[in-house]
Amino acid sequence: MSDDKPAEPVRDAGPAGLKKLFAADSIYTSAVRRYLLARFSAAAAFQIQGVAVGWYIYELTDSPLWLGLVGLAMFLPTAGLALFAGQAIDQYSRRNVLLAAWSVQAAAALGIATLAVLGLGRVDVIFVLIMIYGAGRAFEQPAQAAILPSLVPAAVFPRIVPASSMVNQFAVVLGPALGGLLYIFGAPVAFFGAVAVTLIALGAVFSLPKSPPKAAQPLSWKSFISGISFIRHAEAVRGAITLDMFGVFFGGATALLPIFARDILMVGPVGLGLLRSAPALGAMSAGLWLTRHPLERHVGNRMLIAVAVFGAATIVFGISQSLPLTIAALIATGAADCVSVVVRHTLVQTATPNAIRGRVSAVNSLFVGTSNQLGEFESGVTAEWFGAVGSVMIGGTATILIVAAAAGLFPALRKMDRYVMAPDMYPEEEKKA
Repeated sequence: MSDDKPAEPVRDAGPAGLKKLFAADSIYTSAVRRYLLARFSAAAAFQIQGVAVGWYIYELTDSPLWLGLVGLAMFLPTAGLALFAGQAIDQYSRRNVLLAAWSVQAAAALGIATLAVLGLGRVDVIFVLIMIYGAGRAFEQPAQAAILPSLVPAAVFPRIVPASSMVNQFAVVLGPALGGLLYIFGAPVAFFGAVAVTLIALGAVFSLPKSPPKAAQPLSWKSFISGISFIRHAEAVRGAITLDMFGVFFGGATALLPIFARDILMVGPVGLGLLRSAPALGAMSAGLWLTRHPLERHVGNRMLIAVAVFGAATIVFGISQSLPLTIAALIATGAADCVSVVVRHTLVQTATPNAIRGRVSAVNSLFVGTSNQLGEFESGVTAEWFGAVGSVMIGGTATILIVAAAAGLFPALRKMDRYVMAPDMYPEEEKKA
């Protein structure tokens, strides 16, 4: 099988269907396992890189604003290349696009490692390399998302999304802790570790069979913006993306964790790795639960509640001066965020026709990049003005207000009971294959 073509469908979406899907002789097993290995490795590498870059930049500048600028440097290429990435993903092999994206990220991480080995401390050059890394992310995230629906039958896709999210969050648990441990031996060791783990992801994706050449698609402005047009007309999808974007934009405080680790909790780089791992631990636990008990009813309301819980837990994190309470609050933010992400990702992938899934995934990734990377910039700026604690408190409160606004602005999301499946989740020629 290929990264773009499913084989025979599995009709049962329940536990029996999932068991059949991952049976030892299943035609899906090998490809899905390799995909999950690649997703785990890439996520772990990104987290190792995040811990190392955050601590390294803070050591060089001693400024929360510079920490926020790391997020901005990641966001700018994502925003500038999102539509081009979507077009490429729908025009070319999604597997090959993903390989190219991870290769760019590995090269950028290797460049930062080289600077650290030489002891240059050139913040300007580091930020250029971070932007190159962000350019790879612009293609990686939508390509990774667009591949998954073609690896499993549509009927069991809502169950596979939490499993994929759980694997990702497992990497986010281990990655920061590993990054903190590696940093003890020096910044170069941590950066080279990120490169090594990225190579594992590359190998796993490279081992997937090549897809047959895609039919050439005429390039036009209408085709270029088709992902935006689809989201604009699909209110529930637009509402889920917007809610998740603004919730994490205001509520996310990952960029400020070095400040809490060094200046408030005084736990050092190893403690920073633990703090970064805590949200992922909550997300992994929620993902495990959702794999066995998928959201099948009232999914819209549950997403709204999850984002509100995320905001409340963020406030607790901001006011806490106790390491156990801080970790508990971060675990709660991760669990709530996992529910939100699963609803958004499942809705976007199942409601989108296969032919434009890359372009829609690219726009979705742009929103995600806005909430994560640009949100880090917002956190850095507000921390510079109001302090780290004040920044987190403002963000958590704003998140709760965003939920109230979204409930009124997007009634289709609030009233959504079940996921909607696109009639051509797989193209007709693939159904006949």
